Amino acid sequence: MKALVLIDLQQDFLEGGTLAVPQGTEILPLAHEMVSYPFDLIVATKDWHPLEHSSFASNHAGAKPGEHLRLGGFDQTLWPIHCVQGTTGAEFAPGWDSTAVDKVFYKGMDPLVDSYSAFFDNGHVHSTGLENYLREKGVRDIFFAGLATDYCVKYSVLDALGLGFHAYVVIDACRGINLQPHDVEQALLTMQKGGATLLSIKDITDLLFSLDRR
Repeated sequence: MKALVLIDLQQDFLEGGTLAVPQGTEILPLAHEMVSYPFDLIVATKDWHPLEHSSFASNHAGAKPGEHLRLGGFDQTLWPIHCVQGTTGAEFAPGWDSTAVDKVFYKGMDPLVDSYSAFFDNGHVHSTGLENYLREKGVRDIFFAGLATDYCVKYSVLDALGLGFHAYVVIDACRGINLQPHDVEQALLTMQKGGATLLSIKDITDLLFSLDRR
């Protein structure tokens, strides 16, 4: 069984959003195309933060986005307010047809710890439920696309590998933040070294066919 996991295609991460990923809007046509491919399952994730979330720089006196704090025993990058529960910024990109998505998983609800990964919070204390859902459906192979390459995509892929799934990253259907130069390049290298397969969207159909014959 093969699943497509679309990471955080939300308005706040797109052009005009409060935490816009550079060129993030460019991947929407690719996401639209991929949901028509013969995946057995399509999953999407959403950041779903409370307003008082500890990752928001505005919740720490004098702090600015991009700075780091030690929170709950973990290093935390501080961000602008984004993807607050129930706001327009937390909704999927306008014009993107999400009706093909079988299930949406929410992350980042705990105000004390961030959750980049689609599977766990950053402390690996609480699960989103995605792992059990995929296993119940018999999924072995997961294709990842979305935002942002160097954060939520990277940590989702690394967790998938750690859980024993086969992970594939559709690199032209991802975009990164690059807070520091070469962050995206380093993220791709880290995922590849961890065992992920990096591919482009034009390679997907042939690969899906080969996996079916495996």
